[in-house]
Amino acid sequence: MKTTWLEGIVFDKDGTLTDYHATWSPLNEAAAHCAAHGDTEVAAHLLQIGGHDSDTGRVRGGSLLAAADTREIAEAWVAAGAAHDVGALECAIDAIFEEGAARAVPVTDIDALFQRLRARGLSLGVATSDSESAARATLRRLCVRPEELFVAGYDSGHGRKPSPGMVQAFCEAHDIAPARVAVVGDNLHDIRMGRSAGCGLCIGVLTGAGAADELAAEADHVIDSVAALEALLEAKGVLRAPVTRG
Repeated sequence: MKTTWLEGIVFDKDGTLTDYHATWSPLNEAAAHCAAHGDTEVAAHLLQIGGHDSDTGRVRGGSLLAAADTREIAEAWVAAGAAHDVGALECAIDAIFEEGAARAVPVTDIDALFQRLRARGLSLGVATSDSESAARATLRRLCVRPEELFVAGYDSGHGRKPSPGMVQAFCEAHDIAPARVAVVGDNLHDIRMGRSAGCGLCIGVLTGAGAADELAAEADHVIDSVAALEALLEAKGVLRAPVTRG
């Protein structure tokens, strides 16, 4: 860690705040069937390209569905034979993903976690390869008020992961040096985003598509889930004491 006190945390959304496989397997399948116009063979081909294992329903870490944004998925699927205009398919997939926010499965009580972190003086943000609208819908599903956070999606104008733009925008919005920010995510795109932005800590979690060994190769720390985040940061000595209100 390059700083004494942590001042901000940027979280990935899917696989970090939500259980990736429980939330996203049915959404990926719905998106593929939409792209395939209901043709099951074409849909299976698109899912395979995306990194989706049809036997287990799980998605391979670092694959198209695990790490790419909706535009990149649409481009890859059209190139693979989906009979759509890329822009139209992007919009259709975005709509499926946003509607799916109502079924998001949290990995812990996210609202309670965020409240405790704010009580320690931390600014919080969410940076996702999903759309900003879907991110806000998911946060509401998790009982988190998105207007209290910095929220950025692939379509927010800050660039795409693993480029540093979303983290840089968070730092500018809160006037925080990147060295005083931690990035938490389930994928190497998240870790590399944090690294390229110059963040003080990059932390991997195992509630998404990323495997422990691949995350450990690049992250500063790997934890089971964000439920263990406070304990890690306390052990590192980078959290201020909570503010108590009389």
